[in-house]
Amino acid sequence: MSWRALILVSLLAASCAAQTRVIMLGSGNPNANPDRSGPAVAVVVNGEVYLVDAGPGVVRRAAAAHLMVTDLDHLFITHLHSDHTLGLPDLMFTPWVLGRKTPIEAYGPAGLSAMARNIEAAWSEDIAVRTQGLEHAAPTGYQMNVHEINAGAIFKDANIAVTAFSVRHGSWKEALGYRFQTADRVIVFSGDTAPTYAAADACNGCDLLFYEVYNPGGTMTPAWRKYMAAFHTSTDELGPIATRAHPKLLVLYHQMGEGASEDALLARLRQSYHGAVVASRDLQVF
Repeated sequence: MSWRALILVSLLAASCAAQTRVIMLGSGNPNANPDRSGPAVAVVVNGEVYLVDAGPGVVRRAAAAHLMVTDLDHLFITHLHSDHTLGLPDLMFTPWVLGRKTPIEAYGPAGLSAMARNIEAAWSEDIAVRTQGLEHAAPTGYQMNVHEINAGAIFKDANIAVTAFSVRHGSWKEALGYRFQTADRVIVFSGDTAPTYAAADACNGCDLLFYEVYNPGGTMTPAWRKYMAAFHTSTDELGPIATRAHPKLLVLYHQMGEGASEDALLARLRQSYHGAVVASRDLQVF
């Protein structure tokens, strides 16, 4: 049996035994790849869903993962780039139309509150028709209660404790990664970030480390190469970071091959990282 098959078998066994499941709803980036929705991950603990980011397609991918879309009540946004937030109107309104009655509790950097208010304003006529007309939609079901946060412990309930940490993402003033701790697993998300050891230190032997990555060996113009170096982490840079983090499994997401194949991306990463690693696909369960 190949190493890849062994990892997939172990992942299946872990997902069946664990209280905590992680579902890759969207492994993509701004490219309009029909096989990869925009960045979004669901951490599912005892049936409760906690979303990380809301890229395009988030609600339909949640439905495809057999999650109850009217119960998507908790959201953690890493930063306000459009590919991570274009699913916000969908997340606010689609479950509401289907019967959600309570607001979403959303956590993220400064600016998220204004974004939510502007979305409500853009759909104000729709809200009026649905709440005041024959549909009798719940007057609060489309709303988003926004908690603009800084690094530190930011959320805890009976299932999960969430800590945010700062990362560097080019010219964004604020960008965050998240550490989720449940009764049986520790899961860390890098968010979009230039090279930093923040996620490695948050992981420190965690069960799952989800990390963005791009292939510096791909085809790029000099201007695009400069952009990528300031905003993202290359395979060569991720190797030492993942080695320091020593997760049980490194999961690549927001993958940017830059013209190279997924196998080429993994092969280049394995030159500097020798732990277990998979390149995620939409609807994969960990």
